Amino acid sequence: MAGPPVRTDIVDVYVYRRARTGTRRNCQFLQMRRQAGALAGSWQPVMGHIEEGETASQAAARELAEETGWTLQTNNASVLGFWQLEEVNTYFLHRLNCIMMSPCFAVEVTATSEPTPDESHDAHRWILRDQVQACFVWPGQRTAVAAILRDLVSAQLPVADHLSIKP
Repeated sequence: MAGPPVRTDIVDVYVYRRARTGTRRNCQFLQMRRQAGALAGSWQPVMGHIEEGETASQAAARELAEETGWTLQTNNASVLGFWQLEEVNTYFLHRLNCIMMSPCFAVEVTATSEPTPDESHDAHRWILRDQVQACFVWPGQRTAVAAILRDLVSAQLPVADHLSIKP
């Protein structure tokens, strides 16, 4: 069969917190600035490769710990929840001539939590929900953030319960 191969060995993890800004609570999304490699200088969510023998959710938990220092253990007071999203970030990567399909996850942390970036990042920032369109450059990332706002932050239906992953 002709055509580019499909790879499914990347995960995206969107970390958010509900913080007070001025007189109202606002949802903020974490971005980490890549220090080296093909994405050097770009602001991204937590992302990384699935290792041999890992499930996508195990890879998401490991990447979260490696890139931010937050773990999903039940005794971690900073992490409030871990969810799968229904969205799969799909895009074509020209330099590898492949179609990438990246399962998306969400992690809520406490309002005052700050990451401890690893050596692959040189900075981090929190993006307010009204800055998402300008700060998340890739359409799939904006779609994942919209799903978090719709299904987890202001859910009218009990969707969050069905998407929750227990560590």
